Amino acid sequence: MPDEPKSKVLIVDDEPMNVELLQAYLGSEYVTVSASNGKEALSKVNEEKPDIVLLDVMMPEMNGYEVCKLLKAAEGTQLLPVVMVTALSNREDRIKGVEAGADDFLIKPVDKVELTARIRSLLRIKHLHNSLQQEKDKLEMQNRVRSVLTRIIPTLFKTVPLEQKNMIVHQMTNMVVESMIEGLMGYEDQNGKNNPLGDVCCLLMNQLGGSFKSKPDAEDNNSFYLKGTSCPWGAQEAQLNPILCNLTRGAFARLAERIDDEMDVEVLSTMGNGDEQCIFRFSKQG
Repeated sequence: MPDEPKSKVLIVDDEPMNVELLQAYLGSEYVTVSASNGKEALSKVNEEKPDIVLLDVMMPEMNGYEVCKLLKAAEGTQLLPVVMVTALSNREDRIKGVEAGADDFLIKPVDKVELTARIRSLLRIKHLHNSLQQEKDKLEMQNRVRSVLTRIIPTLFKTVPLEQKNMIVHQMTNMVVESMIEGLMGYEDQNGKNNPLGDVCCLLMNQLGGSFKSKPDAEDNNSFYLKGTSCPWGAQEAQLNPILCNLTRGAFARLAERIDDEMDVEVLSTMGNGDEQCIFRFSKQG
């Protein structure tokens, strides 16, 4: 497995010796780039896309406070961690840094252990935010897909006969299942799973944005239920277009063919038909 890329640190200081010292402290763990003044720092941020900035306060023309304010005011860099590195240690200077948007402070001469600890802490927070943003983007994409399906499918189905509707639903089901198959490969073969078919069906729906759980049938050991409290297509979208519920049922049936071909899938309730939750019953044929 390839190593993860190193985080990039931008060091901004008009004294070359200070830059060299910080590079020596950080060079083994991070990629370092440098700038010797405020204007160059802003340019390097745009060019190099650093993960964190170590910013000297006392610089000619544009000081560190001004650079920090500009970074925190711009949409693309407002969440970029900025550590003010300064020989100034009085209360007023720290207040200026806070007002400028600085995330942390280091007093010169910089201690290597403190420096690396502060950087690691801020990078953990940044990476967590990036992960949350990626998840948000994923959900937004799912919502856009749902919206497109909701608008297109009713219009499409108005003009086609029943047998063609069935063919379209079948093809859509194939596309949904096959698009997920690679991520599910081998899952059904894991040992120790009491209900591999139910687990895989839930995994499929939950990766699409739903919230499904598998429940055993207390009266029949060969049967189980899948219950969903959050629709993978969006509850409102499904109510506007209940054909999406047929797509869910078809996906379950396709997975049953792959994992346990003796199972029948029965639809008991769906949010697309106005029910409080989706309930599917899986039972042995015959």
